[in-house]
Amino acid sequence: MPTLLIADDHPLFRAALRQAAADAVDALQVREADSLDSVLAVLDAEPGIDLVLLDLHMPGNHGLAGLAAIRAQHPGVAVIVVSANDDPRVVRRALDHGAAGYLPKSAGLDDLRDAIRSVMACEQWLPASLRAAVTRAQSSAGDSALAARLASLSPQQFRVLVLVAEGLLNKQIADRLDVQERTVKAHLSAIFDRLGVRNRTQAGVVLRELELSDPSRQLES
Repeated sequence: MPTLLIADDHPLFRAALRQAAADAVDALQVREADSLDSVLAVLDAEPGIDLVLLDLHMPGNHGLAGLAAIRAQHPGVAVIVVSANDDPRVVRRALDHGAAGYLPKSAGLDDLRDAIRSVMACEQWLPASLRAAVTRAQSSAGDSALAARLASLSPQQFRVLVLVAEGLLNKQIADRLDVQERTVKAHLSAIFDRLGVRNRTQAGVVLRELELSDPSRQLES
């Protein structure tokens, strides 16, 4: 029985996604999360989840960092990005970082059903209105290289990188992850080597390159 995780901080939008997903796939199990931390916690607790519908701008997630975290820590889980941002360059970046599909929040329920069915069948999915523009938006060499470097990190190394970017010290990271401080230092050495950086500041900058502006918040301001 396939299992879907809906990751969005708006309850009404989650309810709409849940209903559309139930219409799209028979006997579908659905889980919900309202922050990136809760997404990762659900994925850790339930290894059988097949697909995540991921909001790019939910709490704890600023752009493509959440997508990168899921792909690093749970590479067997497919992700459809659901976002108000329909810039073809952003869509291209999401695909480069491992998204199996991209669904603008302006899309209709038919598109959502089609996206879920396609990705469940191991196909990549984009709305027809974006396909030509995304094809023209060529992958950036920097993004492709960054995606490859991040993908080379182990799940625990990626967790350490996230905490480094948040400004935590080695002892604080060790306490958070319930490991020895020397283990954190070993992870940092591997992270620096795989990302091609020399220190914590540069490592944090690498992760912040995944941040994106939220179009809905720009409209509010």
